[in-house]
Amino acid sequence: MSKYSQITDYLVSFLDEEVRKTGIKKVVVGLSGGLDSAVVAVLAHKAFGDDLLCVKMPSQYSSQSSLDDADELCKDFSLRNETVSIEPMLRAYEEMHPNLNNLRKGNFSSRMRMSTLFDISAREGALVLGTSNKSELMLGYGTLYGDLASAINPIGDLYKSEVFELAHYLGVTKSIIEKPPSADLWAGQSDEADLGYTYEQLDGAMKLYVDQRLSKEDVVKQGVDEKMLDMIIKRIFANHFKRKMPVIAKLTSRTLNHDFNYPRDITL
Repeated sequence: MSKYSQITDYLVSFLDEEVRKTGIKKVVVGLSGGLDSAVVAVLAHKAFGDDLLCVKMPSQYSSQSSLDDADELCKDFSLRNETVSIEPMLRAYEEMHPNLNNLRKGNFSSRMRMSTLFDISAREGALVLGTSNKSELMLGYGTLYGDLASAINPIGDLYKSEVFELAHYLGVTKSIIEKPPSADLWAGQSDEADLGYTYEQLDGAMKLYVDQRLSKEDVVKQGVDEKMLDMIIKRIFANHFKRKMPVIAKLTSRTLNHDFNYPRDITL
């Protein structure tokens, strides 16, 4: 059995078990036309079939190619889907704040999409699945309470380069695999241009520094660019707050996330 065959089997079982133990039987996924959401959608379809709903949430900045790719994926895998545009909400906010820069515009768009997705999950009686990969989570390349929000995330321990390989194994639509990674938050936006390096370069360094726990000096000895590694380390620590629940000030003998820590799936 191949590596990605095993990973697929495990993630499908993981999704089925973690969703159903909550008493909920349905899931929703925000489908962007990008690689990560496509992989999560295909995995979720294997686990839930038509109890999966894919939601496409374009704005005026979404590229037509992304919309076409999302449509093609839904057709290829017979994914139940609907489209809910965030354009009216985004245009209204831009009119109120005409000096929005790309960062603010991107963060607002991401949070509007997640607000929409959680509202649809309430309508459907479903859980929201996350689509952030390990590269993004480690580097803080995501919006708090936006694309980083979810109930369950099946790909958060896979680096972006591994998500590409899993996508090949799953037979994800070719055009999705081959296009440059982009969150499609504004015209011409590119993940790797934002980060300054390719995911292959970043992931190789993080596998050494994060997974193998090598020191900075030992990672550099492996031939990793020191400037890039400094950027990675700085981002990992500067964005750690995005990977944690909000800190609660401790005032009593039993405080949530301090000493009142039950397993997520605890029952009476």
